[in-house]
Amino acid sequence: MTIRLGFVGIGKMGLPMALRLVNQGYKLTIHDIRADVMQPLIIKNVRAVNTPAEVASEAEIVMVSLPSPNSVQEVALGPNGLINGSALKIYIDLSTTGPQVAAEVAKQLGKKGIITLDAPVSGGVPKAEKGTLTIMVSGPSQTFEHVRPILEVVGNILFFIGEKPGLGQMMKLVNNLLSATVLAASCEAFVLGTKAGLNPEVMLKVINSSTGRNSATEEKFQKFILSRTFDYGFKTDLIFKDLKLCLEQAEVLGVPMWIGNAVRQLWAYVVSQGGGTRDFTTIIQYIEAWAGVQVGKPVNEEGKKRCKETNWSFGSIWVPHMSYGLKHGSHLSY
Repeated sequence: MTIRLGFVGIGKMGLPMALRLVNQGYKLTIHDIRADVMQPLIIKNVRAVNTPAEVASEAEIVMVSLPSPNSVQEVALGPNGLINGSALKIYIDLSTTGPQVAAEVAKQLGKKGIITLDAPVSGGVPKAEKGTLTIMVSGPSQTFEHVRPILEVVGNILFFIGEKPGLGQMMKLVNNLLSATVLAASCEAFVLGTKAGLNPEVMLKVINSSTGRNSATEEKFQKFILSRTFDYGFKTDLIFKDLKLCLEQAEVLGVPMWIGNAVRQLWAYVVSQGGGTRDFTTIIQYIEAWAGVQVGKPVNEEGKKRCKETNWSFGSIWVPHMSYGLKHGSHLSY
């Protein structure tokens, strides 16, 4: 491949996507604020530079995979941002930033003649490693077709959502609202069933053969929850960020979100208890603590250690009064 691509944001998702591009023969110029995360690419002779602007001065097409709307705005539009590069023609945002940020970035880059595609991805680290992500793209259709071969290296299911900037982001937020909902609801259901005496392994088989099956039961429970590994690769802070963005947009549009707001409140509780930096599959541990049971493998010394680290006790559980904004609570012994 003679084309040089740029990639900014070499995190849990960015690294496997960038590695796939390199392994397919693309030449990359990369940047991340953390030097250590770029090493797996540097050892493959990938060029690392100090700022996004330097990336955009070497690459006509730059992809970004970043954790927050603020980081996207800084990378794209900041003093050392991509907008100040001399070569950039097409900007592809693989992050989840929300439609408002996507539209603003597209507007500002457009003033410099830079075309924007917002192209958030779904599938997590496992699918990023396999190149089987789903990608939801919005922007000029001709530009989408032009970069399709590049996107097909990181995702095998591509959807063109529409020409309007931010439509891809809106699609991703709707998807992640459902993803967060089914994971939370499935965890509650498994805790309930376990407390009632059901075998979690049997529950999983029945549910996945019945109408209750969903992405959590089919993709997350056996490998990451029942096994107690909790290493899916997606932080709770990120799913909570996506929920906030989704519900903020719902408010702008005047759409009531009864279930969505309840789901956000549960995830807010997990974050408030220090779970933001933990894998989002650990949400079940906070529900288990209320119920006094553990789903999956029995409690061992490692499990007891984790409970101690998170201030849990299998004799007394801190139960929040959710209607008081997660600030008040009482102890429940059982």
